Amino acid sequence: MLDRVELRVKAGDGGRGAIAFRREKFVPFGGPAGGDGGKGGDVIIRADASVSTLRAYQHRRNFKAESGQNGMSKNKHGRDGADLVLTVPPGTLVFQKNDSAEELVADLERDGQQVVVARGGRGGFGNTHFATPVNQAPRIAQPGMPGQEKIIVLELRLIADAGIIGYPNVGKSSLLAAVSAANPKIADYPFTTLEPVLGVVRVNGDSFVLAEIPGLIQGAHAGKGLGHEFLRHAMRTRVLVHLVDGSSADPLDEYISVNNELAKFDAELAKKPQVVAVNKIDLPVVKARQAEIRQAFREAGVQPLFISAATKIGLQELIAETWRLLKESAVRTRLEQPVAVFRPQPVDSDRIQKKGNTFILSEPELERFLDKVDLNSPAGQQQLAQKLAMLGVSEVLLAAGAKPGDTIITGNKGWKWYYPDENRSHGRHV
Repeated sequence: MLDRVELRVKAGDGGRGAIAFRREKFVPFGGPAGGDGGKGGDVIIRADASVSTLRAYQHRRNFKAESGQNGMSKNKHGRDGADLVLTVPPGTLVFQKNDSAEELVADLERDGQQVVVARGGRGGFGNTHFATPVNQAPRIAQPGMPGQEKIIVLELRLIADAGIIGYPNVGKSSLLAAVSAANPKIADYPFTTLEPVLGVVRVNGDSFVLAEIPGLIQGAHAGKGLGHEFLRHAMRTRVLVHLVDGSSADPLDEYISVNNELAKFDAELAKKPQVVAVNKIDLPVVKARQAEIRQAFREAGVQPLFISAATKIGLQELIAETWRLLKESAVRTRLEQPVAVFRPQPVDSDRIQKKGNTFILSEPELERFLDKVDLNSPAGQQQLAQKLAMLGVSEVLLAAGAKPGDTIITGNKGWKWYYPDENRSHGRHV
């Protein structure tokens, strides 16, 4: 089962603003008429109930949204780029990968939930925006801003009310088939089931979703036996049905071992309510040991049920107890992470380092902007002034102690800074 993929997504770039002028007969002094560039499209992850797997991303891992169109003459704005929507099954976690760490961005649990994982770049202003009383025909336009580029990880965790856990070959598939209409593969060898299977259990006119979590073994928390692939699905459940093989040499030891794996993988997982059921009571050897097994579990503080998935002995009691625990659960056990929204961060004093009369400003957006601007030209200096005003850089520099004539360095560009007034731009290239 493909339940975890890593994608590289790129939002659309903003369109370039236009430099144009009105040139109409009998219209003197037409003035600037350059339109703005369009905004780049966002990349959106959306939960869709019609999608059941992540297989659509098995072979294609790079996605890019449409860029905005460039501005045009006659004040015609460029068209915004279309958003790119990637659909995933409900129950998908969206992570953003930063170096080796992964940060949860959203838990798309319900149909229709969505999150923007990469925002499109803003379109550049055309020269119409730069007209002033002293410069009525500006030859200035802004380039579009680049769209965000992210590496995201999609992780599918099935959503079920209860999950059947236990060692391989204890009868989990047989139990699911006996209490629901599910048709899992059943065989007499370990790891028959290689991916979780869901079934709907009817009880007293109601129903709940029961999932078979494939077999756990010692070391599952560290990935042994595909442990990570199985354990993450158990995180969604509210109640665990812990199935134990009554014919094993030490049923209690297996019960303790599986719980240890749960605790090592996630402490919250081990705290979920459990219904403990000893299976294969139809076998004479298990029937003869029933009192011994019951006593061993009771000494460990557990009251087990005895069932037979093959002959359906005790299944009604098991279903009733599972339903009782589900009703007692006041809130669904789930990740309570809010949907995160990417927002541009304002420049603050933490991004400024002072070395004598030089101020080193760390601001990635400004660095990208400076790579596209010629600071030796009056038009470039005016564009810089506009950008610094938009980011609020001058106010922060002033608060950090910058004085007129001090050098500001961002990336590989530097300029002499002057706090803006009616007669000066924000800086002059050095």
